Amino acid sequence: MSGMDHVLRTMTFDYFGSGKHKIEMEKLIMMNDAVFLDVRSVPELESVQLRLEHHIEVLHIPIDEIPKRIDEIPHDRTVGIFCSSDTRSAIAYAYLRTKGYEKVRIALGGYEAVTNLILPGKLLKRIGLNKAGE
Repeated sequence: MSGMDHVLRTMTFDYFGSGKHKIEMEKLIMMNDAVFLDVRSVPELESVQLRLEHHIEVLHIPIDEIPKRIDEIPHDRTVGIFCSSDTRSAIAYAYLRTKGYEKVRIALGGYEAVTNLILPGKLLKRIGLNKAGE
């Protein structure tokens, strides 16, 4: 059985109903071991830049480069996959699952969810958590 066959067989109604394949942006940035994987294209990145480095580790790997750059994506950390509409995130999610990644999630909410992360109260909460963990 191929990797894709196995992954697809696990994607039952119960699996999708549980929401285990998704993660809210706010929850993602509150995790100490998480990575934000931005799979948007270079032109998209240049037109709308997301500066989240003070919140979370950010990897920008356009979806078409994931196969050749897969070693940059950690296996042992939660990886929240982001694109502007969740379509490429879903594709990258399925691909990474076929490659043995268990801790990948689709980061929900698109641009609105990301921009909400930089509201002063949320930023202060995140900075406070980082200082408490030092």
